[in-house]
Amino acid sequence: MPTHPRPPRAHGTLFHADVTRPRGDLLLPLAMLRDRHPDLYALHAAKYAGREQRLREPVTPLGCTWSDVVFLSPVDPAVLFDAVRVSGRRVRDVRVLTLDAADLDPGRCCVRLMRVRPGAMTAEPGTDDDHLPLTTATLRAVSEVTDRALRRLRTLGPDDPVLPWGDVPHVLHRGPVPLRLFRWS
Repeated sequence: MPTHPRPPRAHGTLFHADVTRPRGDLLLPLAMLRDRHPDLYALHAAKYAGREQRLREPVTPLGCTWSDVVFLSPVDPAVLFDAVRVSGRRVRDVRVLTLDAADLDPGRCCVRLMRVRPGAMTAEPGTDDDHLPLTTATLRAVSEVTDRALRRLRTLGPDDPVLPWGDVPHVLHRGPVPLRLFRWS
């Protein structure tokens, strides 16, 4: 039986904004919250009101959908939230969880490039070309917030959707992530 070499572990820091305190010992994707914690599911699913199709968007390299992944960021959310504050919008303080990408199985992860047009209510749909493997080189390439993203956030109008992660690549992890892997900032 042929064996496939395991991809090497990626190295770098990943971030997760602790918008709601996780329950139990796992950070769960939305699809799993529905059954285990319906109140948290309702809270997080509400972010997709009017764009529910996003939850069914395929994450082809992982063989799942958007609602089956945990979202991690290769950039510190504080940079994004500070840019939103410059626009005059209020952003509540949130705790940030960090973890070493080397603690994740790269076979369960990918990097999803994101783009949002000014004034859009959601990021543009992804294509297969927008998914990259989770490697150290990929993380290094996407770990800085672009000037475009900062400019969009700093110049938000009062009615513009905030979408702090709209122009920031996402690290997607299929399935739950053990909370023991995270450090609290």
